[in-house]
Amino acid sequence: MKAKKFLYRALCGFFLGLSIFAPGFSGSVVAIITGVYGDLVRIASNPFKQFKRNLLFCLPLGIGAAASGVLFVLVFRYLFANHEKATGLLFVGLISGNLHAVFSRAKKCGFRWHYLLGAAAAFAGALAFALLGGSAGPAQGMQAASLPVLGISGFLAGVAAPIPGMSVSMVLILCGVYGPLLSAAHALLRLDFGYLLPFGLFALCAAAGVVLAARLIKLVFERWPGFANSMVLGFLVGSLAGILAQSLRMRDGGFTWLLGGAMLAAGAGISLLFVALGKTMQKAK
Repeated sequence: MKAKKFLYRALCGFFLGLSIFAPGFSGSVVAIITGVYGDLVRIASNPFKQFKRNLLFCLPLGIGAAASGVLFVLVFRYLFANHEKATGLLFVGLISGNLHAVFSRAKKCGFRWHYLLGAAAAFAGALAFALLGGSAGPAQGMQAASLPVLGISGFLAGVAAPIPGMSVSMVLILCGVYGPLLSAAHALLRLDFGYLLPFGLFALCAAAGVVLAARLIKLVFERWPGFANSMVLGFLVGSLAGILAQSLRMRDGGFTWLLGGAMLAAGAGISLLFVALGKTMQKAK
């Protein structure tokens, strides 16, 4: 039985890893679907309480997430290097496939006119970030992003991680550090430890963001679920519009609309399949 639990949590970790690295996938939604969200929020709120128990719980999750991270970095590094614009449209598809699920959660909470204000503010903020920020594509390593920017981006990504419907990598794209982080992760896989310090700073700030925000976010979603979910929906739609604009203005000599349309459709299909698979996992749990 313990072996089955370990394997199940490793599989949960694999999907959590994909949700962290792939724009549009919400790690918190995946955690809710797979039944580990409550435990993760509890651990993040007070990681040193029952430390041994927390460590044993997170170990298989970490193994699964690391495996998916390695696979993702290798695959998407190639896609960015050879089909940057089409990969941007793939990300648009990945995000759009989650719109229905986020909208359904917001709809269940009912409607109030002031929810529109929150949604509009979140939409405007996400769109502005996307239009003013950097590209999702590859960069020449971590030197493309300064240490303060990496630290702030890591903290914001950590804050976003426990919010149902929010995508960590989507936040990194809006902050303009997704490409540098992808390049740094690829370099570390080649045992190039020159990027270890900035990558470690980012990870430390992200962990701090998760710990500091976990309790507050849980409280907000419990007390004001309608307003909170409306803001998440607005942020998601604004991010979608911004990343689409980023993708369309990319210069890619090898781009064709046939390839771009196929990648867009593939992203939406993968996203919908991912949600369905998560629900199946939860039923089988």
